[in-house]
Amino acid sequence: MSYIVFARKWRPQNFDDVVGQEQVVKTLKNAIVSGRLAHAYIFAGPRGVGKTSAARILAKALNCQTGHPLEPCNKCSSCIEITEARSLDVIEIDGASNRGIDDIRTLRENVKFSPVHGKFKIYIIDEVHQITSEGFNALLKTLEEPPAHVKFIFATTHPQKVPSTILSRCQPLEFRRISNIQIIQQLKKIVLSEKLNVAEDVFLAIAKASDGSLRDAESMLDELVSFTSGNIHLKDVNSILGVVEQEYLFELADKIIKKDTIGVLQFLDELIDQGKDLNQLLLNLIEHYRNLMITRVTNLNHEKLLDLPQEVCQSIAKQSQGISLESILTGFTALLNAQEMSRRIDNLRIPLEIALVKLSAQGKTPESVVHIPAKKVEAGPPLKEHKAHAQESNTATAKVDAAPAQHSKMHIEELTLALEKIKELWPQFIEKITRVKVSAAHYLEEGKPAKTVGSVLTIGFPKRASFHREALERKENHLLLEKLWTEILGQDIKINFILTNDEPEPQKPSDDSADPLLKSALDTFKGRIVRKG
Repeated sequence: MSYIVFARKWRPQNFDDVVGQEQVVKTLKNAIVSGRLAHAYIFAGPRGVGKTSAARILAKALNCQTGHPLEPCNKCSSCIEITEARSLDVIEIDGASNRGIDDIRTLRENVKFSPVHGKFKIYIIDEVHQITSEGFNALLKTLEEPPAHVKFIFATTHPQKVPSTILSRCQPLEFRRISNIQIIQQLKKIVLSEKLNVAEDVFLAIAKASDGSLRDAESMLDELVSFTSGNIHLKDVNSILGVVEQEYLFELADKIIKKDTIGVLQFLDELIDQGKDLNQLLLNLIEHYRNLMITRVTNLNHEKLLDLPQEVCQSIAKQSQGISLESILTGFTALLNAQEMSRRIDNLRIPLEIALVKLSAQGKTPESVVHIPAKKVEAGPPLKEHKAHAQESNTATAKVDAAPAQHSKMHIEELTLALEKIKELWPQFIEKITRVKVSAAHYLEEGKPAKTVGSVLTIGFPKRASFHREALERKENHLLLEKLWTEILGQDIKINFILTNDEPEPQKPSDDSADPLLKSALDTFKGRIVRKG
């Protein structure tokens, strides 16, 4: 007997075997018991979650010869024929290859004939969204008023591509993505039955790689069994599927949290040397930051939201305590930008390195902006001994008064230094924004750095340029300016815009009479200077 893959061998044969679709099973069972079966159903959901399997189970339940009200017996000739895909009363059609108007016309002609053995003639059309517009139009009348002995079951992964005229004639049932926990439970059931030796951490790796598809998870397990001859360890999963180990994600995130930029780049280089898939690493890192965010914002039910084993949830909760929510959200933005940039260039390593450096350097003060502390005030010459007591009193008072003054002076010097740095980098900033958005650069022509307070830069505009200021205060322009300054300085910068009184002073008329040459000419010709206005 030929080998049957796990995805086929473990295909559910009755409603109770369907994994993770309790709402669909309950709806169909109630419809069978109450006799309120729709003439057409549309099963919509991701791939590999049980749509076609549920359609076959429903077909078996309707045509089962034992008359069981809920579950097919899987023993009568009708159930066996449907299971083996050779029933004359259950016709499975691939919407991708039978999509034209001629195929639909043939179907319309055949629906008139009564079923051969069963009670109903059932049409299961998979990937129904691939039928052409003409084909859908030809099906409309039959779908609206089908013969009493006909049932339609449509399955699709893209219900939005099915015309609304078809959807309105069907009863929709949504199939959900299967959770990691449910996939792990099903895999353990298969492993136990097949007498395989699988390490515990393998199940989570397969479940995460399958992305909610039980069929994909079963296929991965099948591939791993062939690769390892039944003794499966995590390194085998990583070798075959290119999955990045959970501990690597924790270690990389730890280095980012500790601001170890060099360590982050070295660790990334090690992962590349090990042959890790950078696309998978980026996706896993985005998911890891999502888990940190969920854990950071809620202490209730986060295990259910994370859909991970308890011990992994505990590790994520511990790591989330060392990073702020703002840093997590900044990490999201940087990683998503890297993902977007990777679509425009072939080398994913570059945008990924940029994102990781930005995250690990977040909050650091660039060397070019490090402030030099003010010099200490040297003590003056000692006073005479007979004034020692007065000196002690005056010195104590002077120290108290001088402390805030020295602090204020140092603070002013620091701000001046930072503002001078901004002014020095201003041409570079204008050049950078001109390449990105010319209109924003035009609005900035009237502006200039006015002051800095901490990480806030204030740009001043003369009153006559209020329109320019308002244009730059628009959200897209404001965010763009902050983003470009952050890239230049290597730290988060906030920008404010103000109107100032710095209008150019009118030019005073020059004292022409002071010119020696002009004075000589006036004396010679007995003339005088006449001014207009």
